Amino acid sequence: MISVILPTYNESGNIRKLIELMFEEVPAPLEVVVVDDDSPDRTWEVAKKMKSVYPSIKVLRRVGKKGLTSALRDGIKIAEGNTIVWMDADLSIPPSKIPELLEKIIEGYDMVIGSRYVAGGGTVILEKEDDSLVLAILSFVLNLVIQKILDPSVHDYTSGFVAVRKAVLDQVRLKGDHGEYFISLTYKAIKNGFRVTEVPYILGSRSYGVSKTGTRWWHYFLKGFNYLIVAFSMLFYRGTEKRK
Repeated sequence: MISVILPTYNESGNIRKLIELMFEEVPAPLEVVVVDDDSPDRTWEVAKKMKSVYPSIKVLRRVGKKGLTSALRDGIKIAEGNTIVWMDADLSIPPSKIPELLEKIIEGYDMVIGSRYVAGGGTVILEKEDDSLVLAILSFVLNLVIQKILDPSVHDYTSGFVAVRKAVLDQVRLKGDHGEYFISLTYKAIKNGFRVTEVPYILGSRSYGVSKTGTRWWHYFLKGFNYLIVAFSMLFYRGTEKRK
C-alpha cells in the first residue's frame, strides 16, 4: 500500500481537489492521511466528508498541537503503507509526479526526492509575487551550498516532496522544522546506507490561500541560517541511528 501524508492548515480551498487528484493519479492500493492542525477553516471537516467517496482516507485533527515536522511524525505513526509519500497540500506540487517517484522505489531505491534542481525540474516565477524570483534564487543558492557541505549526489535538500520506504523512517527520526527536517532526513538516510535518488518536478504556486512558510525574501534568508547550521551539524553524524 502507498500512504500519502498531507499536513494541512487552512487548506479547505485546496484539499478536495488535491484528494480527488490523488485517487486519479496514484496507483491503488492507496491511503491518504490528512493531518490537520485544527484549521479555523475546518479543513479536517472537508477531508472527513470525502471518506464517503474514498473510504481509505484517514483524518487526524490535532487540537493544541502545531508544526510541520510533528504533523509528519504523527501521520507516519498511523500510516499503513510500506512506502510513504508526503507533499504540500496547496496544489503547488503536481500529484501526477508521484507515480514517477514510486517507479524509482520499485527499481530498488529507498528514498526518492522530488527535485527542483535536477534537469527537468524548476520553479514557476510569478510576476504578481514581487519576491518570487528572489526566493527562487535564494533557495537555489542555499541548496547549492548545502550540496557542497554534505553529499553532492543530492541537489534539493529542502524539497519536502518525497517517497520513502517505511524502513527508512523506522531508523531515522524526523527532527527540526520546515527545511531543517528534510536536510537531516536526507543526509542521515545516505549515511545509513539507504539508496537515495531524485526525480525532477516543477514547483508551481499555491492554488488558494496564503503560504505558511513565509513568502518574503528576508524571512527565507533568516531561515537559511538555520538550514546551514543543521547542514554543518550533519558532518558529525556517523549513522546507525535508531528511531524511538
